[in-house]
Amino acid sequence: MQTRSSFPNPGTAWLLIVPTLFVLAVFLYYPALQTLKLSFYRVGFLGLTSEFTGMKNYVDLFTDPYYRRIFLNTAIFAGSTVVLSMVCGLGLALLANQKVTGWRVYRLLLIWPYALPPAVGGVIILFMVNSQAGILNYFLDSLLGIRPDWLINPNLAMAVTIVASVWKNIGYNVVFYLAALQNLPGEVLEAALIDGAGPWKRFWKITLPLLSPMTLFLLVVNTIYAFFDTFAFIDLLTKGGPAEATTILIYSIYRDGFQYFKTGFAAAQSVVLFVVVVGLTVLQFRFSGKMVHYGG
Repeated sequence: MQTRSSFPNPGTAWLLIVPTLFVLAVFLYYPALQTLKLSFYRVGFLGLTSEFTGMKNYVDLFTDPYYRRIFLNTAIFAGSTVVLSMVCGLGLALLANQKVTGWRVYRLLLIWPYALPPAVGGVIILFMVNSQAGILNYFLDSLLGIRPDWLINPNLAMAVTIVASVWKNIGYNVVFYLAALQNLPGEVLEAALIDGAGPWKRFWKITLPLLSPMTLFLLVVNTIYAFFDTFAFIDLLTKGGPAEATTILIYSIYRDGFQYFKTGFAAAQSVVLFVVVVGLTVLQFRFSGKMVHYGG
């Protein structure tokens, strides 16, 4: 018979969780409610004046062509970053799981970009893609005689920010996929090998389904990363340019809130971003969760 542990005195349980609830209330719940309230106001410079405007900030956000383009940029950027990070992370984890000479060094080299601060990673990419002195253009000029303006061409600038974001986060995916691969039930893979299943069939029919819990976890984490933690690369590499081609929602919130002092409008964008990420997370759990297989 399974029993459920409990505290003899309920007050003890409340006493233990009160510090956590206090921190959450002060640093999470209260700021979130204040942001929601602020999104219904037109706020003057430094918050000295405020005027209730109802849903005007939201109406302006969804009817302005400029912000519709920002939503499109965000979708392209986030979708590409999530897919490439996870696919490349899984591919590299499969390679790193092989027992070859120097495998510890290979694993370390695959993981180290994640340990870099985003600002340092952004500066490294910035030097690499410099049109005049960057090492990337040096090799392209030597081999093909071309020197692309990576951060001036809108399409190339978006590609650079996506690649930079993928490169920074790929080590995180490698670590978790590698841990999952090393804990797969060996007898299942051996049975498939004895039955004559080739490498691709073993991967699609056995390895990938067994990795589905880790894939769902990484899908959620990478989605949050793409929407929130890529600000540094946008700010360092392009500052939203050229011609707003790389302006995504998180950077637009920063610019409207702290450069243009449109605090109420920035708050509305924050609420929309929060709702989008929560909605995507719920959809991922609902639809991807049906394909998750636990156990061997």
